[in-house]
Amino acid sequence: MSGFRYKTEVYQCTVPVEEYLESCLDVPRFLGYCRQCENYGKIWSCPDFDFDPEAYFRQYDTITILGHKIILDEELTSKTVTKEEQKQLLDDLLEGPKKRLDRELLEMESRHPGSRALSGGSCLYCNPGSCARLTGDPCRFPEKMRYSIEALGGNVGLTVTKYLHQELEWMEDRHLPHHFILVGGLLYNQPHS
Repeated sequence: MSGFRYKTEVYQCTVPVEEYLESCLDVPRFLGYCRQCENYGKIWSCPDFDFDPEAYFRQYDTITILGHKIILDEELTSKTVTKEEQKQLLDDLLEGPKKRLDRELLEMESRHPGSRALSGGSCLYCNPGSCARLTGDPCRFPEKMRYSIEALGGNVGLTVTKYLHQELEWMEDRHLPHHFILVGGLLYNQPHS
């Protein structure tokens, strides 16, 4: 992250899984988007899966949604960038915050036995293009690899708006947005009294 100045704000919301599924889950739609991605079928954290994503959520009764808003320095957002520069900037800029979010989610998971973290985007544990899925081998890091909300069919844009009360921004006129929001979560079952 050297050379990039930004600040981070954290947002969190806990809701019943049933409510979340009714409002934000659309597996066919988001699986269609995933099929257009270069990671589709090439990394273990991305579709196509050998399980039903909705059933994955339904193993739990509660989801805590965690969003890290990365607010970029004006010096960075005022620059005009090409599509290639944008991809490299995003890879460089978001790698550190994504790793921090994933560490935080795995720590939350370790404090809640039986829970399962949902990663803030695709897996970063293998070097690009080297996931064991490419050779048909099992994941090398099953203790760390987690699925993301979007990989399981969740609408992250709606999640951000409805539950974190924030808005996503997109690149416009070859300028980076003022902020990015990385979204992950924790699925768990409430203790019954």
